[in-house]
Amino acid sequence: MRFFDMLGKRALIFDGAMGTVLQSRGLPVGAGSETWNTDNPGAVEAVHTEYLKAGCDIIKTNTFGANAIKCQNSAEVTRAGVEIAKTAVKKVNPNAMIALSVGPTGKMIKPFGDTDFEDAVTAFAVQISSSTGADCVLIETFTNIIEAKAAVIAARENCDLPVIVTLSLDRDGRLLTGGDIQSAVVTLEALEVAALGFNCGLGPLEMEKLMPFLTSCCSTPIVLNPNAGLPRLVDGNTVFDMNPHEFSQAAARLVAAGACVIGGCCGTTPEHIRAVSLAVKGMEVTVPEKKKGLFVSSYSKVVEIGARPVIIGERLNPTGKSKLKNALKNGDMDYLLGEAVAQVEAGADILDVNVGLPGIDEKNLMPQVIQAVESVTDAPLQIDTSDIEALERALRVYAGKPLVNSVNGKRCCRS
Repeated sequence: MRFFDMLGKRALIFDGAMGTVLQSRGLPVGAGSETWNTDNPGAVEAVHTEYLKAGCDIIKTNTFGANAIKCQNSAEVTRAGVEIAKTAVKKVNPNAMIALSVGPTGKMIKPFGDTDFEDAVTAFAVQISSSTGADCVLIETFTNIIEAKAAVIAARENCDLPVIVTLSLDRDGRLLTGGDIQSAVVTLEALEVAALGFNCGLGPLEMEKLMPFLTSCCSTPIVLNPNAGLPRLVDGNTVFDMNPHEFSQAAARLVAAGACVIGGCCGTTPEHIRAVSLAVKGMEVTVPEKKKGLFVSSYSKVVEIGARPVIIGERLNPTGKSKLKNALKNGDMDYLLGEAVAQVEAGADILDVNVGLPGIDEKNLMPQVIQAVESVTDAPLQIDTSDIEALERALRVYAGKPLVNSVNGKRCCRS
């Protein structure tokens, strides 16, 4: 695929903002820019054209908010957005690539909110399956690792395109749910994304401060799409102060620090991207080396296996535990959560979760217990089951990279 062919050969350049540029050209504040894919396609194509002429290698489709939870006509809007991008590329630079932009749903996924994980997967699937003609999928501006995971799974199950994930962090390098850079990297690399990094939320100077943390743990090519500085509110309007020259000089430093792909997000314009194209031209890029070590993660915590003895709490395994057996049979989730918290307080690094009992619907109960335990502790989990379907369902909804226990070498036949 073209993305993989070019990745790491030289600094690849993403385009900049779409929404803030369209707002400067008449899009009402608060209106989703995706509406113009059908209502004003010429304006969207004009922005793509300007970015392509500015020297970008990859343009993002105007589909950031077109998932089926936010957008009732998700498939139509997505198809229109991809077609507009294809038209611009064909006219200006047939060698340029198109990234399907996939943004968050605006909902919080269980266990951090009320939206079911599989509902989020379905919403993203509707959008991604309508992306014929894109060269890669860009899952961007996610602040919750479990929602990013839902989008990655939707991409894996509905297309064969390379998947890029860029997260939106605060200045301390934290996600909205408290996850740090390493826990996010461990989870995303376990999902085998093609590239990962940051976008939005921060300007290039703030991202520059976080780069040492990212490069120290990341084994995957790095993508950065910063804002044009930090936003300010002036007379009720959000403004970004970093001019194209300042932005491009900071972007060049980000490439020197390890970014393989660089572009812009809110507040950036074709002028910013033109300056970046000139600033990074001829720069060599550094693809991260494969990091050593075996790690498991929750949504906000990482445990390394082998660096020291790791304590695994086994109190959520019903073998020989009559109280736990009764709790599982009676649906007493409070008892299970109390045991989980007590083990972490006693020093457990990882919690084993096993709900296998005769008469228990393990494939349905296991993911429920996994999400419930995640709601009260950030310790990484060990999913303990020999039931293939229970394991698969639990792995999908778990907001991290778990250990897996009780698997065996028997051949499994699934219809």
